[in-house]
Amino acid sequence: MELINIFSAFGLSASAGLNAYIPLLTISLLAKFTNLINLREPWNVMTDWWIIGILIFLSLIEFFADKFPAVNHINDAIQTFVRPAAGAVSFAASANIVTEVHPVLAMGMGLLIAGGVHAAKAGLLRPAVTATTGGTGNVVVSMAEDVVSFGISVLSVVIPVIIAAIVCLITAWIIFHWLRNYDDGSQSVA
Repeated sequence: MELINIFSAFGLSASAGLNAYIPLLTISLLAKFTNLINLREPWNVMTDWWIIGILIFLSLIEFFADKFPAVNHINDAIQTFVRPAAGAVSFAASANIVTEVHPVLAMGMGLLIAGGVHAAKAGLLRPAVTATTGGTGNVVVSMAEDVVSFGISVLSVVIPVIIAAIVCLITAWIIFHWLRNYDDGSQSVA
């Protein structure tokens, strides 16, 4: 069961790289109303109504801030610090491994995963969309990011094995393309 929890943790922290509050809200609501997530101390505070209220409020702010030109760039700058932190909390809270693995390691993994996803989004995807569409495509991309973040968050908890399968497929695809490009490059040198 620990392996399944780790798959959930990876998926939720990756989701936090797209939207900081969706996975945190997903964890809070699922822990509050279902048995799919059982949060241990100190993470069980996430099921308190005041935390859920704050997460809803912050989710709404991020949702709307990310839909307006210029404001979305300021939001991404602020979220550069928030999303990795949310990934760290998501990983540590959802993994249920904090008692067996040092909490710093669990939080560090979440920080790196969410930070990497956010860096790719804010450093590569969004600038490319802004440059190619004059900023008009950012709203559509932002809504797609929110949908993907929500989908990954729910799947990570409900069917975490799918997250493992997706990670394996993406890794295989990267290796295949790397090897193909490596072979193409070595043949052109000869």
